[in-house]
Amino acid sequence: MSDTPKNTTKFGKGNPGKPKGALNKTTRTALEAIAYAADKVGGADRLVEWIKEDPSNEKVFWGTVYPKLLPLQVNGEIKGFVILTLSNADASI
Repeated sequence: MSDTPKNTTKFGKGNPGKPKGALNKTTRTALEAIAYAADKVGGADRLVEWIKEDPSNEKVFWGTVYPKLLPLQVNGEIKGFVILTLSNADASI
């Protein structure tokens, strides 16, 4: 009898599955298509142009587009105190 596990659809020894964080083929293909289309319509230069066209576009960029680049969670340990300072611009919060 061989030590090689049978080829089953279950995850287990010898069949670890997809590595953590790896994109499946459909997701990877969709991301590549979106990046290609963005490049064809002007890429970063066109995005900057659009942002500058109207103040509401800048609001959309900072409120909707840019946050998608930020991590959903930040893990860490706080040692000591955290001081939060609000400026006049933050007064409406």
